Amino acid sequence: MLDLTTHWAGILSVIIFLSAYVLVVFEEVTHLRKSKPVMLAAGLIWMLIGIAYTMAGHGHETREFAAHIIEEYGELFLFLLVAITYVNTLEERRGFQVLRAKLVGLGLGYRGLFVLTGALAFVLSGILDNLTTALVMGTVILALGSESKRFVTLGCISVVVASNAGGAFTPFGDITTLMVWQKGKLEFLDFFAIFLPSLVNWLVPAGIMYFAVPQGRPTPQHERVRAKPGTLGVAVLFALTIVTAVSFKNFLHLPPALGMMLGLGYLQIWAYFLKRNGARRADEDMVLDSFSQIQRVEWDTLLFFFGIIFAVGGLGVMGYLALASELLYADLGPTYANIIVGALSAVVDNIPLMFAVLTMDPDMSHGQWLLITLTCGVGGSMLSIGSAAGVALMGQAKDGYTFLSHLRWTWAIGLGYVAAVGTHLLVNAATF
Repeated sequence: MLDLTTHWAGILSVIIFLSAYVLVVFEEVTHLRKSKPVMLAAGLIWMLIGIAYTMAGHGHETREFAAHIIEEYGELFLFLLVAITYVNTLEERRGFQVLRAKLVGLGLGYRGLFVLTGALAFVLSGILDNLTTALVMGTVILALGSESKRFVTLGCISVVVASNAGGAFTPFGDITTLMVWQKGKLEFLDFFAIFLPSLVNWLVPAGIMYFAVPQGRPTPQHERVRAKPGTLGVAVLFALTIVTAVSFKNFLHLPPALGMMLGLGYLQIWAYFLKRNGARRADEDMVLDSFSQIQRVEWDTLLFFFGIIFAVGGLGVMGYLALASELLYADLGPTYANIIVGALSAVVDNIPLMFAVLTMDPDMSHGQWLLITLTCGVGGSMLSIGSAAGVALMGQAKDGYTFLSHLRWTWAIGLGYVAAVGTHLLVNAATF
């Protein structure tokens, strides 16, 4: 592999990448979807790699580099395609609406709702994903918080922190944990070693904010929502799909994406029976078109992953990630490096950061891989723009939850971050 860190192609690639990332950060201002600049950047960076390697007489090597990254992205893409399709189907079957209606009808006070929505966000994000979980819990907070802006603000902050923390201790809760699992750095059950640190990450700021939540009670609301036929079947098949993916990797030594695609087959067959029965009974609610749920997949997000993974991978081929690894992991040591990388995820998206670490592949202990999984998963909570959950809730809650309202409680979230790291270093000391 050539060292292009001081080559004109390498320097130009860094400028292209940084320019694209600036456009991603200012997506709300420019209204340019985040996938577009990073896809352009990825293509240009690999074009420069091809030019530089061909000029040096090593053009035949670039195909192998690119094929390796295509394989990594392909597995991630197929896995996410199935997971998002199942989430879309549960939404179409009104599963999330039923959950929201039940929570709204409980008649709890603001403080009780603050604790309940945070706790549910922590649990659900480990099964679904942090973005979907935050949006579902956000609708509950907004539905009940119309009379208290303070409750909306604090409730949204708690949900963002809880969603990110809950997604950190399972392979399915966050893209970064999925990447670590598929790379083989941690086994499925290994992730649960950071359950307690992840819980502490939410409990510390939630415990501090709890006393700032109003003591009143929202006006009772009663909303009747019925799930569409087949909802329970979809949920069961989703769980079975996860079991299948885990079994493919752990017992058959096959990529978990293959297990997920088998799970998509489960859903397709279930949709066939629902469609047949719905047509026979003239029940439109029963009819399920699974292909329409695949079409509803958020392609901007999947293409953003493509652009980021290939752009960062390209910088790795040029030698920049090896240089960063030397500065961080060799000079500072893995503990400080992993803590710093996690904190950076509050500003820089955690996906390119985690992909960069996996590409660097520093020589780390089991405990250190758990640490970077934890910090990269929860570090983004310190700023509202640091995670997809925070950005989505800002758009959903408008003035009720803003960058500045989140920033006022960053100190408390930061304490949770420090406490989570300390808990991991103490509880999982034997893994280092």
